[in-house]
Amino acid sequence: MKQQSLFSFSLFLLFLHCCTKILAQTPAAAPVVQPPPAAPLQAPPAPAAQAPSGVQVQPSTGPLDVVKILGKASHFTVFVRLLKATQVDTELFLQLNNTNNGATILAPTDGAFSGLKVGTLNSLSDGEKIELVKFHIVPTFISTSQFQTVSNPVRTLAGAGNRFALNVTTGGSTVNITTGLTNTTISGTVYTDTRLAIYQVDKVLLPLDMFTPKAPAPAPSPAAQAPEKPTKAPIVESPVAPKDVSKAVSLLVQDYVVLEFLTVGVVTAMFLF
Repeated sequence: MKQQSLFSFSLFLLFLHCCTKILAQTPAAAPVVQPPPAAPLQAPPAPAAQAPSGVQVQPSTGPLDVVKILGKASHFTVFVRLLKATQVDTELFLQLNNTNNGATILAPTDGAFSGLKVGTLNSLSDGEKIELVKFHIVPTFISTSQFQTVSNPVRTLAGAGNRFALNVTTGGSTVNITTGLTNTTISGTVYTDTRLAIYQVDKVLLPLDMFTPKAPAPAPSPAAQAPEKPTKAPIVESPVAPKDVSKAVSLLVQDYVVLEFLTVGVVTAMFLF
């Protein structure tokens, strides 16, 4: 029994010796690496605001040239030609760059002009062409949202009132324009900044007064007619008193008698000789 206990104790010592040796050969544990501090979360940058399709945006500090802006759009050649021919482009340039006044242009496309009756533009006088171009220009800046609050009829460079009536109505995001002859909508934005807005329209805005056939002038009433020239009355000559020819006849008779007497005397004398 004593020998068994010694044997067990020897095994226990041997076990401790082996464990100590194994622990001595075990490598030191690697130091614990702390994760780097997490960076604060930031919201992704907002995407840059983009202009609607077809809109040209440029700094409002430089000179504004409507002809150049429309020229870049490439489908307003007829309207550009009219702006130059009527010299309205010069008036706009001076207004936009030398004053604080803005402008809103309702620019008809080339397709809008091709929809007119053949010869319409050629039938207009120079003054009427100027009025037609100015009828498409509002002398103030109107943003798309401000169309909802404009007062009708809208005043254009051509004037206002019954002669050049331009009315605007809105429905949602749609802007309707009517002149009494033309009904159309704004189909796109060509250019916008804080002073100038150019909107595309697909029909030419025709002023009612200019393109409505004039009624023939009424015939003047009989009372208003000029009085007819009075016909000349026949000229009635006053009777002329007969001249007293008795003396002349008497003298004539006397002369005839004397002449006859002389003639007889001469004939008688001839016979006597």
